[in-house]
Amino acid sequence: MFAVIKTGGKQYRVAANDVITVEKLEAAAGESVTFPVLLLSGETTLVGAPLVEGASVTAEVVEQTRGEKVIAFKKRRRQNSRRKRGHRQDLTVVRITEIATA
Repeated sequence: MFAVIKTGGKQYRVAANDVITVEKLEAAAGESVTFPVLLLSGETTLVGAPLVEGASVTAEVVEQTRGEKVIAFKKRRRQNSRRKRGHRQDLTVVRITEIATA
């Protein structure tokens, strides 16, 4: 059985005991979070419009972390103009504990 959840403006295909990295959630390590379900697949497939009624995915927060550093470098040739900026995205690592059906 798997489900498609939505968080942080993205969709993730998850199953029980999966460990995924999502956009930062306001929860400490060890806390539980619940995600809305867009699609639920098992013996039959339930597609939500937009959400599957009564279905939810529960996950446990493993840790709060940061992603790899991304360098944004802009250069205008022959103008002696350069700009270098770095960015690290805040991320949350979660472990899927349960997929509750309707």
